[in-house]
Amino acid sequence: MFRPPEVPPLTLAQCAERAAGPAAPLKRRLAAFLYEGVLLFGVVMLVGAVFSVATQQRHALQGREGLQAILFLALSLYFIWFWSHGGQTLAMKTWHVRLVRHDGLPPTLPQAAGRAVLSWLWFAPPLALAWAAQWHHGKSIGGLLALWMVAYAILSFILPHRQFLHDVLCRTRVIDTRP
Repeated sequence: MFRPPEVPPLTLAQCAERAAGPAAPLKRRLAAFLYEGVLLFGVVMLVGAVFSVATQQRHALQGREGLQAILFLALSLYFIWFWSHGGQTLAMKTWHVRLVRHDGLPPTLPQAAGRAVLSWLWFAPPLALAWAAQWHHGKSIGGLLALWMVAYAILSFILPHRQFLHDVLCRTRVIDTRP
């Protein structure tokens, strides 16, 4: 049976050394971001199913605000747990990246919670703009969202250590864990 080669985990000194340098390559961070979306599809479906059974939801628009709040809470707890307990979600492990503080340790609970909220900078500004402009056409909203996400990713090239804005604000870094 084929087994991938064992890769020893980084030592604290190695994590601290990498935390002092540039962030993991943008391609790796974005790949982990996309893979995370695939994995979170299952989390969202499970939470949605439990919510609909618990509330006896018969229509998708019935209890929509409650479902949105529960999904936000579930996704936030997912990220906060994994980031504060080792600094990696499953997608981050797969793509060999880790979230650390400036000293190479996993983020504290407040840092992980702050990053979970501030990571919505990927989506919230264009969606708020579309809502304020009362846009209802999916292509317009999707185009604005895609344009913003590209701009947000490119912004990392001018920020310190090539980090994303939410990492700069939370004083966290995403490092490459490849040997």
